[in-house]
Amino acid sequence: MKTYSGGCHCGAVRFEAEVDLDKTVTCNCSHCSKKGFILSAVDKDKFTLQTSEDMLIEYFFNKKSIRHLFCRVCGVQPYAEGVTYPGMMVNVRCLDDVDISSLSPQEYNGKDI
Repeated sequence: MKTYSGGCHCGAVRFEAEVDLDKTVTCNCSHCSKKGFILSAVDKDKFTLQTSEDMLIEYFFNKKSIRHLFCRVCGVQPYAEGVTYPGMMVNVRCLDDVDISSLSPQEYNGKDI
């Protein structure tokens, strides 16, 4: 586990999170696969939003169990928050200074959930 800084493309949304890059996933649900997310689960107490939540827009779909959060300026989704489970999913592609090619994400079958 290591603490990383991250955020959206334009910088209006910034956060810090304690992330384990050895435990990343890709998900085949319609939302994640279209966006090409690489995700890592983070406990809420290991996540700190450093900018105003006013810069975020939320989106729910399907069972509405995940609060998808987007920057209202650039549209990037740096993280999501569980509604029916206690935790965050950080978009690892939004972390600063992470070499994505060094990761070995596991595949998660979100399509059938």
